[in-house]
Amino acid sequence: MEENYEYEKKTILIVDDEQKIVDLLVHNLKKEGYETIEANDGQTAIEMAIEKKPNLILLDVMLPRVDGLSVCKKIKNIYNVPILMISAKDDELDKIVGLELGADDYITKPFSVREVVARVKANLRKVEANIEEKTASKKEDEKKEVKKESTIKVGSLVLDLEKYEVHIDGKVINLTLREFEVLKFLAKQPGQVVTRESLLERVWGYEYYGDIRTVDVTVRRIRERIEKDTSNPQILITKRGVGYYIPNK
Repeated sequence: MEENYEYEKKTILIVDDEQKIVDLLVHNLKKEGYETIEANDGQTAIEMAIEKKPNLILLDVMLPRVDGLSVCKKIKNIYNVPILMISAKDDELDKIVGLELGADDYITKPFSVREVVARVKANLRKVEANIEEKTASKKEDEKKEVKKESTIKVGSLVLDLEKYEVHIDGKVINLTLREFEVLKFLAKQPGQVVTRESLLERVWGYEYYGDIRTVDVTVRRIRERIEKDTSNPQILITKRGVGYYIPNK
């Protein structure tokens, strides 16, 4: 039943080779009602993720045996779970690579525990919202009350909402789920400029603690895939000082 899912305790896998950081996160996440499991190296993290199937993973980048980026890629190839990367380096390249490999967010050390907890909650809420949306959509299909539009078309851009595919002039473009969600949100309101803060709140689910650069990095990754000339984008446009939009054409 749906009630069981809603009240089921979520399990967080914490992966860090610094035990004091693991202990700090365990203490605060348990206070919020989460179950926690721990790993101090990359190989153990992969094994625990496969065996225990946690609801979310907090994953350090610098790990013994297997590095965090490799762990992220391996786990994402096996099953889809929210992964929040944690790094001691505020390195733009690390962030881009992490997001490209499927990480859902990036947190830089030293971090605020309150911020980490907020991001954990936001990502878990996003998962639940997606499940509820799929469940509602399935019920609608079964009852055949309303035929849900399966594609969004704006100019040369076509989004297949059932297959989670993006097409530009008939060519399939490979995007991560988060990148697809950003395009979908903008394509549903063509011509309307959406602020970075709105994207963080509506797509990532953050109300106060989101990093605006996460939006900019994700938009940059999308442009590299969908634009012929990233220096002169025609599909995903920046409104200087405001946000982003997809032209209504």
